[in-house]
Amino acid sequence: MIVSPQTAARSLLNAAAVRERAHRMLALGERLPNFRVDLGRLEETARLVIDTTRAAYPTFDIPFHSRWRHFDIDGFDYWGEIDQAMAWPSASERARTAFDLVIVSVLLDAGAGSAWKFRYPVSGEDVSRSEGLALASLVMFRNCEFSKWPSYPLRVDAEMLEQISEAKLIEGFQVTDENPLAGLAGRVDLLRRLGHAIAAAPEVFARNDTPRPGGLFDHLSALAVDNRIAAPVILEEVLKHLGPIWPSRLTLGGVPLGDCWRHSAIVTGDETSGLVPLHKLSQWLSYSLIEPLQGAGIKVTDIDGLTGLAEYRNGGLFIDTGVLTPRDPVATQREHTVDSELVVEWRALTVALLDRLAETVRAKLGMDRETLPLARILQGGTWATGRTIAKKLRPDGGPPLKIVSDGTVF
Repeated sequence: MIVSPQTAARSLLNAAAVRERAHRMLALGERLPNFRVDLGRLEETARLVIDTTRAAYPTFDIPFHSRWRHFDIDGFDYWGEIDQAMAWPSASERARTAFDLVIVSVLLDAGAGSAWKFRYPVSGEDVSRSEGLALASLVMFRNCEFSKWPSYPLRVDAEMLEQISEAKLIEGFQVTDENPLAGLAGRVDLLRRLGHAIAAAPEVFARNDTPRPGGLFDHLSALAVDNRIAAPVILEEVLKHLGPIWPSRLTLGGVPLGDCWRHSAIVTGDETSGLVPLHKLSQWLSYSLIEPLQGAGIKVTDIDGLTGLAEYRNGGLFIDTGVLTPRDPVATQREHTVDSELVVEWRALTVALLDRLAETVRAKLGMDRETLPLARILQGGTWATGRTIAKKLRPDGGPPLKIVSDGTVF
C-alpha cells in the first residue's frame, strides 16, 4: 500500500514506533556496527537495580519516574511546599499551573554539564545536574519570570516565552564563566519556539485562558473518555502540538520528526527506512504530565505503553555494567554528536534493553507489569543505578560516552 510522506512521518510520532525500532536494533545482534551486546550481563544489572530500588524504597512503594521527583531534594519537596500553601480556585487551575511549570522545566532539563551548579537562595545549598536544573526553573517560575502578570506569578505565558532573553536565563540559572551551563543558547531558542507554538494554536493552548502551556491540560481533558486517557495518547498529542519546537531536526513530507535520527542498519523498505525515533524529552514530559492529570481526577491508563527513556543515565548503566561494549576501544575517549550512528544505536539499544531488564527485574521479584510498571522501574531504579555507577567510575560522574550537547537532547 502506498502511503503519503506525511502519513509515513506520523507513523513515527508515537511510543509504539520507538519501541518497535529499538527492538529491531537489538535484534541485529552481532551485525550491529558500533556495539557488542551481552545479554548474559542483564542478570547482574537487574540485581544492582533491585538493590538500589530496595535501598530507596524498602516497601517498593515507588512513585512514577517524572520531573516531579527532581523537585524533591534530600527529602524536601520544593514544589509541594508551594502547592500546599496555595488556595487553588479549582482542581483544573492547579493542573494548568502544574502543566505550566513542568513543561518549561522539562524542556530546560537537557544535561547541564559536570561543572554547573545552582545555589538555592534561601538555604545556600548547591544543587547540580537534573535536580539543580529543576530547582532553578522552579525559582524562576515562583519569581514571576515567565508570567506577564506581576500579581499572578505562578503561570507561564506564551508571550513571555516568545521574548525570553539569554540574559534572563543566564541570571536565573546563575551562569558565569566559572559556572558554565551546557547548551544555554539551545535552551533559550527552545523556550522561544515553545512560546511561538503555543501562541499559534489557541484552539489547543487557550481554551480557558490566554495562551499558556497549561492550556494543554484542557486539551487533554477534552480527549479523555469517562475521565480516562491512555499515556500513549498524551505522548502523541505532545508530539503533534509541540513537535515544531525542536530545532535543526529531520522532517518527512514537511512533518517535523522531533527526536528522530538516521541509522543505516534500520532498513524497512518504505519512506521511514533508516529512521530511528526516540522522543526522549517528549516521553519524559508525558510521564511528568500524568500526576497533574491524576490530581484533577483523570485516570491515566496504559502507562507501560510509553517506553524507557533514551538518555545517558539509562544508557550509561548498560555500558558500565558490560551489557553494551563499544566495538571501537577508543570510542569512550572521543566526543560524539547526537546524530552520530554510534549515539543513535546506543540510545535505541537503551530503550530495548530497558524492556528486557524490566522483565528480568519483575521475574526476580515475583511481580508483574501491574504491580511494577516500567515507570517505577525507571524511578527505582535504572536511572539512579546509572548515576551511582557513573560516580564510582568517573570523577565527574558523567556518562561513559562524551556527548556534544546542544541543550535539547541530553
